[in-house]
Amino acid sequence: MAQVAAIIGGGVIGGGWAARFLLNGWDVRVFDPDPEAERKISEVLDNARASLPGLYDMAMPDEGKLTYHDTMSDAVAGASWIQESVPERLELKRKVYQMLQEHCAADAIIGSSTSGFKPSELQGCATRPEQIVVCHPFNPAYLLPLIEVVGTDANEEMLGGVADTLRGIGMYPLMVKKEIDAHIADRFLEAVWREALWLIKDGIATTEEIDEAIRMGFGLRWAQMGLFETYRIAGGEAGMRHFIEQFGPCLSWPWTKLMDVPELTDELIDQIADQSDAQSGQYSIRELERHRDANLVGMMRTLKARDWGAGALLNTHDKTMNQTGAIAERLADVSDLTKPVKTVERAVPIDWTDYNGHMNEARYLQAFGDATDRLMLIVGCTPEYIAEGGSYFTAETHIRHIDEVHAGAKIRVETQVMAGAGKKMHLFHAMYEGERLLATGEHMLIHVSLETRRASEPAPSVADPLARLAAAHAKLPRPEGAGAAVGVR
Repeated sequence: MAQVAAIIGGGVIGGGWAARFLLNGWDVRVFDPDPEAERKISEVLDNARASLPGLYDMAMPDEGKLTYHDTMSDAVAGASWIQESVPERLELKRKVYQMLQEHCAADAIIGSSTSGFKPSELQGCATRPEQIVVCHPFNPAYLLPLIEVVGTDANEEMLGGVADTLRGIGMYPLMVKKEIDAHIADRFLEAVWREALWLIKDGIATTEEIDEAIRMGFGLRWAQMGLFETYRIAGGEAGMRHFIEQFGPCLSWPWTKLMDVPELTDELIDQIADQSDAQSGQYSIRELERHRDANLVGMMRTLKARDWGAGALLNTHDKTMNQTGAIAERLADVSDLTKPVKTVERAVPIDWTDYNGHMNEARYLQAFGDATDRLMLIVGCTPEYIAEGGSYFTAETHIRHIDEVHAGAKIRVETQVMAGAGKKMHLFHAMYEGERLLATGEHMLIHVSLETRRASEPAPSVADPLARLAAAHAKLPRPEGAGAAVGVR
């Protein structure tokens, strides 16, 4: 039975929360008095469905059930997690908590998306203060993993469970040890924002120039290494101490107006708004979001390939989603040897598509290559085996493109072993979306010695499982199209 999350307030942040929970298999119940809420959340969900699954190399859970409710009391029925994302007015938030606590389960978590208020302020008029905890996300909440979690002495014991739930939906809970206005990340953002206002007011830079300085330089660096690790590297072999000794005196130089905030006069507001319109006004908000999401997916998948920063978190979440054994790693884990083996199950990410909106040719090869790698692992050609000097090299490949594949498609590859004796391994892969056949890929591989780079017999630890699987698959019908172009007579 699916877990239930209630979303109170379905604006930009609330809609992102709804998408994050829904796409991770939770049932989501939404309350928002805005008559346009359902349309707005639907549009956010469209963007999330096109982007979030592409971060992972495992199929995400089936979507939960999404419902909209006219009252908060109805929305929180059965919810174990309630996420409040109403406007940043303390009295409004307290009033919402009082109403929620009249109707929600006593052990439900009430997370607040507040970017500025401390949890002790939010708990001020609460019937059960221990239920309320700051869980501050970053937009878009369905893609960015950071969540600032801030509690008080009243709920210290339950914060571990809060963190576990957030990790379960692929997020990174940053446990803030002490209450502070605006938590941690927004304190940095506020400092940068103040300096940016002065650069514009003094005519030094436009909104576009400031954004270029961030996204073309240190923004990318910070995305994968943060502040202090970046500066540590800047110190060279001598490290952080040398960096501080060399650049520390700069802190006393009059470079910044950081502590002197300019007055937001009508003139300055108009100046900023006009420059921003000139910079980005040709795009709708949804277009900007789609560009943002595609760029984030590309960056984070690159980090994932390096198992670094946010990418390492994605790899961990992949493993979490495969704990059910959806994709076998050993022959012993294959439930039925008499059927083709499921070797890939994943969503098609945005960056796998071409100008036609289809999955491009190279990605078919990647998907079938991943299937071959998985089959090799299943029969014992593991990283350890390869390190000892044996592996398979692909000799021939033939791919048939049968039907269209689009971004977001949930695909699986089933692999049949056509032959597995001696030095040869002949595989036939079939790619499906549901029951619809999308493509087939046929691979002929030769076992080699990595020392001589010549064909060699596999060790028994690989030869025996492969032969066993090949014998079982020999009873299957020959797939249509097999042998068309891989040297089989």
